[in-house]
Amino acid sequence: MNNNLNKIVQFIDLALIDYQLGWDTQEKLFSEIIDIKIQNRNLAAENQQTTPNYLLFCQHPHVYTLGKSGKINNLLLNENGLEEKRAKFYKINRGGDITYHGPGQLVGYPILDLENFFTDIHRYMRFLEEAVIRTLEEYDIKAGRIDGLTGVWLDHVEPNIARKICAMGVKSSRWVTMHGFALNVNTDLDYFQNIVPCGIDDKAVTSMATELHQLLDIQEVAYKLKHHLGKLFEMDFFAHSLEKAKGA
Repeated sequence: MNNNLNKIVQFIDLALIDYQLGWDTQEKLFSEIIDIKIQNRNLAAENQQTTPNYLLFCQHPHVYTLGKSGKINNLLLNENGLEEKRAKFYKINRGGDITYHGPGQLVGYPILDLENFFTDIHRYMRFLEEAVIRTLEEYDIKAGRIDGLTGVWLDHVEPNIARKICAMGVKSSRWVTMHGFALNVNTDLDYFQNIVPCGIDDKAVTSMATELHQLLDIQEVAYKLKHHLGKLFEMDFFAHSLEKAKGA
C-alpha cells in the first residue's frame, strides 16, 4: 500500500447538471481511483502512484433516485406522474432508499480514497453529518442526529416533530467513496410528497428556507459547507475544471 497519504482534494463545482451526467462523472473519477489502487498492489512502495481525491458540488433538475436497498413502492408516482412533474427516476448503486434531488438543493459527492484519511465508514458518515450540522449552526439552525437513522435532523430529540434537512447515501469499494449528501437549502418540498422519503413514513422533511422563512444564497451555503468538510477531514482543496474531470 502507498504510505504517502494524499489529503489534497480536487474541488469541482458541477453547477446544475443532469443526474445521469453527474453520475457518469462520479463513476469515471471513482473508477480512476480504484484502477490506481489495483495497479499499486503489484508495485513496490516507492513506485506506487498516489491516489487522488475529489469533492463534487452540484444541483440537479427534478429527479428521484432509489438506492439498492430501497423499495420501489416508496415512489408514489407512475410514469405519467413523473412526466407531469417533469421528473426523472433512477435506480442507483448507493445505499439507502428513495430520495429526491432538485434545484435549490445542495448535493455533495465526495469521491475519496479513505486510505488517505481513515478507514472507518461509520466515522466517514458522522463527519459528513457533522459538517452539515456545523454549517446549519452558522445560520442559527440547531440540528443533530437520530440514533439508527442517517442524515441530519431538526428537533432530533423530539421524535414526533423531527424533520430531516439533509439526506445521505454512499457507496464504498476498496475504501473509495461515491454518492454522498443532499442538503435542502431552497428546495421545493412539494416534490417529497411523491415519495416515502428514505423509506421513513413518520418523519417530515424540511429546508433551510422553510425554517428561516427566506431564500438563501446557495453558493454561500456551499462555501461554508466546503469549509467545514475541509476542517473535519483536514483536506487541502484546489479547484478542478469540469472539462478535465469529464475527460474532455
